[in-house]
Amino acid sequence: MDAASQRENQLPDLDLLDVHALKALLVAKQSELDSRNTEIENLTLLILKLKRMQFGPRSEKLDRNIEQLELRLEDLEANQAAAEPLPIQPATIALNIAAPRKPARRPLPAELPREVETIAPKREACPDCGGMLRLLGEDVAETLEYVPARFKVIRTIRPKLSCSCCSRIVQEPAPSRPIDRGLAGPGLLAHVLVSKFADHLPLYRQSEIYARAGVDLDRSTLADWVGGVSRTLCPLVDALRRYVLDAEKLHGDDVPVPVLAPGKGKTKTGRLWTYVRDDRPAGSESAPAVWFAYSPDRKGEHPAEHLKNYKGILQADGYAGFNKLYEAGGIVEAACWAHSRRKFHDLYQTHRSPVAKEALERIAQLYAIEQEIRGRSPAERREARQARSLPLLEAMHAWWKATMMKLSRKSDVALAINYALERWRALLLFCEDGRVEMDNNAAERSLRAVALGRKNYLFAGSDTGGERAAAIYSLLGSAKLNGIDPEAYMTTVLRRIADHSINRIDELLPWNLLLAQAEAA
Repeated sequence: MDAASQRENQLPDLDLLDVHALKALLVAKQSELDSRNTEIENLTLLILKLKRMQFGPRSEKLDRNIEQLELRLEDLEANQAAAEPLPIQPATIALNIAAPRKPARRPLPAELPREVETIAPKREACPDCGGMLRLLGEDVAETLEYVPARFKVIRTIRPKLSCSCCSRIVQEPAPSRPIDRGLAGPGLLAHVLVSKFADHLPLYRQSEIYARAGVDLDRSTLADWVGGVSRTLCPLVDALRRYVLDAEKLHGDDVPVPVLAPGKGKTKTGRLWTYVRDDRPAGSESAPAVWFAYSPDRKGEHPAEHLKNYKGILQADGYAGFNKLYEAGGIVEAACWAHSRRKFHDLYQTHRSPVAKEALERIAQLYAIEQEIRGRSPAERREARQARSLPLLEAMHAWWKATMMKLSRKSDVALAINYALERWRALLLFCEDGRVEMDNNAAERSLRAVALGRKNYLFAGSDTGGERAAAIYSLLGSAKLNGIDPEAYMTTVLRRIADHSINRIDELLPWNLLLAQAEAA
């Protein structure tokens, strides 16, 4: 029995009900619908809130809750769609009931290929009088369809020609391959990499998907391809690292990744470090980019090694491992207001603290100013911040100092305030330098792909696997920052890199390829 039949069986015989009973039934059903819509809205807001917290220190504890809530939301939305009655044509009764909101349907992308299907009337003459029919107009509707990905085999034939006079043999050289003597072409290799590192599909799942298409590719074979490609891409990743570290300002952060400890059958905790160059909010036309680095632990010696030749501004959280870099004098510390705000947000959510609420409102005023000046030049941003943000900050500093006098030093509110006061000079740097952002969200956004993939991979197989992941994340993340399809980018790179001069490797960086394609077009 389908859903429509079940709903009909649950309803009383409408023909036997009087007007008052019908009204009561309608009110009850509308109340049930309103309750369901309210639950959907609440679940949607809760999921958004949890996702904002998902990439923080407690992200692993929230993953399962988010999954369960999303499943519940999917069921509610599916039930709502199934419960909607079929449209009645023509409408005979107009009810003054607001229809539930639905997302606006977006137009289908113009670049997608289109197949035209014309459904013409079967008769050429009028069914009433037999007169000739003429074109009055047409109704056009589009349906989005999916064609499953397919494999193909490219068979390369190189004829051998022999000279009739001197018997010399002439033959064109074999085209280079991304992996020497490898079976996979550039497109397939790019798809494997993007599926694993951008779409979070482990290799064993990819193997199962390919098997359904009739192609037997063992997980070990795919792993060999990933390793071979990472070796091929090393010079390009080095060029990307040089470009990122050549910036005047960097965003830095790190995230834990479980790594299999060899010979122990257990996992240890490695780290992926991210360094982001992105000055677009300050009106810069320089291409954004991200470079990832792997380390087997979180010791401060690792960022010190990564940034040993860097001179400029580093915007990061309060990780103590960065302190030696600031003390040396070559790197200037810029703190993150988002980290400070997060502490007050947690306090307000837990205790409804009035101090936390006021702190959030004051910080919100600063972010409103930032939204207005986003994309302007550093000089314009500094001028606006000096005139508008700095007085707010000075008032906030005085209020925090006065509030601390009334609180216990060990209270949660005092700890949150003290976290900001200890970093006050670094938190004020964005008012002194228009290149600096108010927070470190650029780095945190770059780590989202790692956090999502970590849940699917469970762990990296080795330290070498962590280094390989860092290299691929760097290229794919930089392509995304420049608005480039990472799979199309990786396909182009793997098609060219084997024959590309190492002295011109910068030409294969995402923004340079995009510029070259635009010039060619």
